[in-house]
Amino acid sequence: MAKDKKDSNKGRPAENAKLTNKGYLNELQRLHIELVKLQQWVQQKGLKICIVFEGRDGAGKGGTIKALTERVSPRVFRVVALPAPTEREKSQMYLQRYLPHLPAAGEVVIFDRSWYNRAGVERVMGFCTKEQVASFLKSVPLVERAIVGSGIILLKYWLEVSQEEQTRRLEARINDGRKIWKLSPMDLKSYGRWYDYSRARDDMFKATDSEYAPWLVANSNDKRRARLNIITDLLSRIPYGDIPREKVKLPKRQKPGGYREPDYPFRFIPGRF
Repeated sequence: MAKDKKDSNKGRPAENAKLTNKGYLNELQRLHIELVKLQQWVQQKGLKICIVFEGRDGAGKGGTIKALTERVSPRVFRVVALPAPTEREKSQMYLQRYLPHLPAAGEVVIFDRSWYNRAGVERVMGFCTKEQVASFLKSVPLVERAIVGSGIILLKYWLEVSQEEQTRRLEARINDGRKIWKLSPMDLKSYGRWYDYSRARDDMFKATDSEYAPWLVANSNDKRRARLNIITDLLSRIPYGDIPREKVKLPKRQKPGGYREPDYPFRFIPGRF
């Protein structure tokens, strides 16, 4: 019985354990250094990495992606968040619009929501038919096998949040002028359909959780812990090492050669702070 209780809490933070802001920032800084090493390794070795983030509204996908990418080059770590499909794209094979965004050598592509829109929001909100969902769930494992077979490292993360925490976060968006832009009419419509999303998630996992492209679930009730756990897990799944670099030394500045600062009236902004 004790073992079962321990296993049921796997991946969850210990009760009453407190992660201080200083502790979070220190650990994040350490992970950022490792991500820079990974970036250099990816560039030199020509790795191709694709990371998918999915989860309910308010699960913390955006904050996790920001924490993952804020200290690396956007030319290497490329975030893809596609808008609603155009009429032309609606007529294409469903996965077609996503395929051009897959990584080439030396790239890490991060999907902020992905082709799994069909299994989630499109299904729950009635934007596609049951037949289209069934066809998607049948075909996507074959596509992902081809993606992995082409040499792409595919990582799929699902951020799991509780009903209570989702409510708290969405209410915070309503009451905070800095966050109100995050709350869309679709968020409000989908909020009441918790169990429809649960059924959609369960069917998606059952059909697409494979050995070559497994779903990796992160408890995101504590957003900071989730970010640290996901980045740590990501780094553990991609073999990388240190790329030797010559020690950097700033060169001497040139001599002025008669240059003088101009008396041009630069339009400095007011110094209010």
